Amino acid sequence: MGDNVDTDSILPGKYLTLMDEKILAEHLFEGMPDEKVREVSAEHIIVAGKNFGCGSSREGAPLAIRGRGIKVVIAGSFARIFYRNAVNLGILPVECEEVANQTKSGDLMSLNLKTGTVRNLSAGRDFRCKKLPAHIGKIIKAGGLVPLVKAEVVELKRTCKTTRKRIRKGFCKKTAKKRR
Repeated sequence: MGDNVDTDSILPGKYLTLMDEKILAEHLFEGMPDEKVREVSAEHIIVAGKNFGCGSSREGAPLAIRGRGIKVVIAGSFARIFYRNAVNLGILPVECEEVANQTKSGDLMSLNLKTGTVRNLSAGRDFRCKKLPAHIGKIIKAGGLVPLVKAEVVELKRTCKTTRKRIRKGFCKKTAKKRR
């Protein structure tokens, strides 16, 4: 895809009253003129130019992408709100300026987050991309912001429960005295 793919092209606004991401996914890229684009599925990586996800701050656009099973979008740059919505939903947004100009539809791609490299396997080319901040990687690995927070709450409850038991049994008497 080219530059400035807006949220209305990703998911037309008339579908924003729908809440089921699988139904939203049926309308993914309905606003795009290229019919091939509308056929993307879970085994695909979306590759776009600069300013992907610009326009409205609607969460429906990345939700439709996730509903289609797509886990990675590589673009020259992202609209800030789209980037954050994608991360919150567990979609990996990779910023890599050169990729869009050097990739054709149907090319096989691979991504190495440790080295910050995108490889176009079909063309035999490697591209450096922006490294993912650690906190973003943590959210993506958890499957999104909500699953991460839920996991952290469970861990906090488990830790607090263990600490309370230790205090009651006398293992943490020094710590308990300091707190008083």
